[in-house]
Amino acid sequence: MFARWRLFRFMGIPINLDASWLIILALLTWTLIVFFRQAVADLPEIAYWLMGLGAALAFFTCIVLHELGHALVARAVGIPIRGITLFLFGGVAEMENEPPSPSSEFLMAIAGPAVSAVLVVVFWIASGWVESPALVFPLQYLAIINLVVLIFNLVPAFPLDGGRVLRSILWAATKSVRRATYWAALCGQTFAWLLMGLAILNFFAGDIVHGIWLGLIAFFLNSAARGSYEQILVRQALYGEHVGRFMNPQPIIVPPGVDLKSWVDDYVYRYHHKMYPVASNGHIEGVIGTQELGKYPQEEWPIHTVGEAMRHDVERLSIPVGADALEALTKMQRGGTGRLLVTDGDRLVGIVSLKDFLRFLDLKLELEQSER
Repeated sequence: MFARWRLFRFMGIPINLDASWLIILALLTWTLIVFFRQAVADLPEIAYWLMGLGAALAFFTCIVLHELGHALVARAVGIPIRGITLFLFGGVAEMENEPPSPSSEFLMAIAGPAVSAVLVVVFWIASGWVESPALVFPLQYLAIINLVVLIFNLVPAFPLDGGRVLRSILWAATKSVRRATYWAALCGQTFAWLLMGLAILNFFAGDIVHGIWLGLIAFFLNSAARGSYEQILVRQALYGEHVGRFMNPQPIIVPPGVDLKSWVDDYVYRYHHKMYPVASNGHIEGVIGTQELGKYPQEEWPIHTVGEAMRHDVERLSIPVGADALEALTKMQRGGTGRLLVTDGDRLVGIVSLKDFLRFLDLKLELEQSER
């Protein structure tokens, strides 16, 4: 959602932190401090702060363990894992691909709740072994909050874990991942609207804070459910298609010797693209974009060339001509760009844009709908 920081790697899996997580950490810590003040009397003020912060951090450690359950099983069934990220609404294990079969989907989905169930038992038993109220209440809180996470995630509403279990069952029954995702996502959207209704009731009852949180969660679940189904449609429509089918084989190429003013006047204003390949005799030398202009005052544009200003990270912005279209789409998404250079070795053979994929998707989905 916002800036992201890499914390560490665990068993080869990157653990990341989204800046939005700091918001929920602060809110949860403050809520727990207030709760522990009421539950345990006559402690120093610093003790309440340590109890609140410690319990909040322990809870998010449990979230990471929950997601690690998903990630390790996913990796075991052959799905590459980009990492685990903590953010405003908890955590997410980011997978490169969809599960290859209903059984792998089921195992991956149930692994997270299984970890949460173990944590519930561990914290509840541990709370019975200690005598100090400063430890008993945080441990009991961790047992209860993990139980809440367990129950909430088992709701059969995609993309929650219970929704993924539901999709695996529907997938096995219908033999169609698209149809299974449609019905599981529809359950997810229905659950999101129920949460939205509950949020509105909280508003009218005067509980504005809970209403806001429920509304945000409902909005997130609805968007995630709809986006998951759309992702399946995209994957199936582009499956087996190569980048070469979509590329423009005659891209606008800028010679490295052109000065920046001429580039703006003759290329940017004429063709209305923000990024252009820089090449000589078909060999790529770099990439020039409108952002590179910020390095030079406008009055100096005539004395600086494209070759001076261009970027050299061509590999990050290029894709081989024989690559899968899904790979290109993923690379665009991660790189925040709408255009990729299509290469054959060190030669530029074309350029592919997000618009090229979208036009194809729109046409293919329309034709499939007409056939149905």
